Amino acid sequence: MKQVRLLATTAMGLESIVADEVRNLGYDVQVENGKVLFDAPIQAIPRCNLWLRSADRVKIIVGEFEAYSFDELFENTKALPWENYISEDGQVPVSGKSVKSKLYSVPDCQAIVKKAIVERLKRKYGLINKLTETGALFKTEVSILKDKVTLTIDTSGTGLHKRGYRVGQGEAPLKETLAAALVQLTNWKPEFPLIDPFCGSGTLLIEAALIGQNIAPGFNREFAAEDWGWIRQRHWDQAFQEAEDYAKYDQPLNIVGSDIDHRMIETSKANALEAGLGELITWKQMQVKDMSIKKPNGYIITNPPYGQRLSDKAEVEKMYRDLGEIMNQQPSWSVYTITAFDKFEQAYGKKATKKRKLFNGFIQTNYYQYFGRKE
Repeated sequence: MKQVRLLATTAMGLESIVADEVRNLGYDVQVENGKVLFDAPIQAIPRCNLWLRSADRVKIIVGEFEAYSFDELFENTKALPWENYISEDGQVPVSGKSVKSKLYSVPDCQAIVKKAIVERLKRKYGLINKLTETGALFKTEVSILKDKVTLTIDTSGTGLHKRGYRVGQGEAPLKETLAAALVQLTNWKPEFPLIDPFCGSGTLLIEAALIGQNIAPGFNREFAAEDWGWIRQRHWDQAFQEAEDYAKYDQPLNIVGSDIDHRMIETSKANALEAGLGELITWKQMQVKDMSIKKPNGYIITNPPYGQRLSDKAEVEKMYRDLGEIMNQQPSWSVYTITAFDKFEQAYGKKATKKRKLFNGFIQTNYYQYFGRKE
């Protein structure tokens, strides 16, 4: 087996960002809702897990077919070459989902798929008794949409947003994958100043610094597929070496994070240190109204409080107004703000150049974009 069909899962609205990330690694993509599909050589598994900044997971598509009965589901699943992927002692937990399909009972679908995989593996490996399932993890999913079945194995393990640097977080942390996407949706380049005046636990700026120095986001963690015998160790070694070779550790950055809460500043510092970026980002405890801007052509990228509790609304509105008043004096700066506060433009005092609907977890938000006039 030289080629695999891969699927990078994404949050709704981030498909185009993830598609660009996959293309940048040299693979042709097909984009669907919440996923990016592509055929690639085996070494794409380590490379995509290491490099994809905004994808949730990288999965192998074992097979796709239509099924209208449990018999069809069983026989079609059993006909797939599971032994190419799963070792004799592999652990095979099966999860599932079904949308607008005749086979709507997810527990039944999971049980049938599991039984079919076990039967196939027992026959291929010449086993009489049940599988031991004491070895590597092959997390399998049966996903049925309008009677079309997609069977996948997860190569990532824990979700790709778990970069391995977060030692602490605030009340409503921004997912690392979304933070990376927010940075990539701007025209920020590492030579421009960047400020996040509501930095929370620092995720946005840490992701920006990783992008600025071209550091692979997965360099600090492990992946499920590292334990799979059919992916050679040299593929992992080459992928990690490539990440090392492409990193620009000497790229200077002018990045500042501030927050009103001193505990968040301490958390940000600890997280940045864990990410190996300790000296690269300046952290300050202060209110947004005290922010001073000295250089032109900079960027604000921020995820401020949304004021979802009624008691916080007036306070949040004032923060947005303060930000708008300061940035109005800085026409060369670009401002990017993600919020669920529907009167943001009113409070900020200006209509956005562009806005984009995005989901922050389950919260529907707008990403308000104000483009500066470069000096």
